[in-house]
Amino acid sequence: MNKQQSTNLLGLELQELTRLVAENSQPAYRARQLYHALYVDRVGLVDQISTLPAEFRSLLQTAGISVGLPEISKKFVSTDGTVRYLMKLSDGETVETVWMPEGDEGENGDGSEAGWEPNRGDWHRTTVCISSQVGCAVNCQFCLTALLGIKRNLTAGEIVGQVAAVLRDQGVSPPQDRVNLVFMGMGEPFLNFENFIKAVRLLVEGVGIPESRMTVSTAGIVPRIYDLGEERIRPKLAISLNAPNDELRTQLMPLNRKWGIEQLITAAREFPLRNREKLTFEYVLLRDTNDNVQHARELAERVRGIRAKINLIALNPGPGVSYQTPVEKQVLEFQRVLLEAGIPAFIRRPRGRDIYAACGQLKRTLELAS
Repeated sequence: MNKQQSTNLLGLELQELTRLVAENSQPAYRARQLYHALYVDRVGLVDQISTLPAEFRSLLQTAGISVGLPEISKKFVSTDGTVRYLMKLSDGETVETVWMPEGDEGENGDGSEAGWEPNRGDWHRTTVCISSQVGCAVNCQFCLTALLGIKRNLTAGEIVGQVAAVLRDQGVSPPQDRVNLVFMGMGEPFLNFENFIKAVRLLVEGVGIPESRMTVSTAGIVPRIYDLGEERIRPKLAISLNAPNDELRTQLMPLNRKWGIEQLITAAREFPLRNREKLTFEYVLLRDTNDNVQHARELAERVRGIRAKINLIALNPGPGVSYQTPVEKQVLEFQRVLLEAGIPAFIRRPRGRDIYAACGQLKRTLELAS
């Protein structure tokens, strides 16, 4: 274990907590009390774990063991109710987490418009967008987070801690309150796969958020797509595609040089979808770059036969990004071509654009958008 993992309780599974209490000569049931306090009660301090005897709490504190809940350094509230949180981690690094209440007229948990599955009965209430790394190494040319580069991976505890901190701040408690999670914040989750998967288990088994209400987005780390399909507990899968061919995708997403579009689409076709589950392709539309009718036709042919839908995202602008947002008419025309080809396609409404909280805008910004 690194220093952060060894001194923070958040991120430890029940078996790890069981070892911890045994090492401190405590009865085994203390592990369950710790687990409940961390993930159900979501305490912020060791001294708040009232189910533990004062002597054991004091022992943990003396040993330098803390809960490890990220500090909410700043929060910005959008006109649409979205909240962007700047989270300070124990080593001083920061990440961003976004709270999106209620959605617009009932969006699905992955941000697409609701209603494409009429009998689904799973209407959106609140979505939390979670970061998995400090910065990002993928370098998508239209994303503000890419300008940060990569600092480090988040631990499982830091991933879970973002959710716990936001739920505490908002006064929300799953599973009574329905919460969706999207791993679409800063970083590429599949480049931090082990910690991401561990966090998912803790969020499902500890915090109480069903995996069916979680979606993870990848830029296309093909081997990890196969690994995700083998996990017993896993979120739904979204693939950030953004181009229908290798030449254009490599221009926009340099990662495509390592895993080309054929490999990526093959992995998508072979992904073991569960009953009634659909895979999501995300497509960021960039004016006069990947947004014309021919691109739409080519995209429809690429994904034909896959049990999937496409979320269309008009570029959310920001300083340092050279691409521009397409005009609405072009976005609607792109969608029309996909729909006429029999491909479910939905336009994602931007949430929190005025506070740099929308898709592709997370950059640990300390000020509001002007």
